[in-house]
Amino acid sequence: MYRELKNTWKRNPKLAARLKRKISIRKRLTGSAEQPRLSIFRSARHIYAQVIDDASGKTLAAASSMEKQLSGEKMAKKDMAKKVGELVAQRCKENGIGSVVFDRNGFRYHGRVQAVADGAREGGLSF
Repeated sequence: MYRELKNTWKRNPKLAARLKRKISIRKRLTGSAEQPRLSIFRSARHIYAQVIDDASGKTLAAASSMEKQLSGEKMAKKDMAKKVGELVAQRCKENGIGSVVFDRNGFRYHGRVQAVADGAREGGLSF
């Protein structure tokens, strides 16, 4: 991850700053089987959320705005992000997960990232 940061700084300073924040956050956050990590990735068009058990390195539940049940609907990106949060919370409940550690992945807690968190909380996840 550090090698990426070294070469990215000159080409794309915004991405490099996000990667730097991501490294700093991941030093403190780890997911376990009891309390896995809810990781968010935000692209220009879509948003992705996955629940990860870092001890075993497995994804326990995932949802994205590209799924068929969500992509057919026309709505704003923020509303779509909230639906993704609710969907990942529903899948966590099906797998018996009630509590997670929220990993914003270097993105600011604002806008679509906040909408995913709010949707997950409304879906029954606690963090």
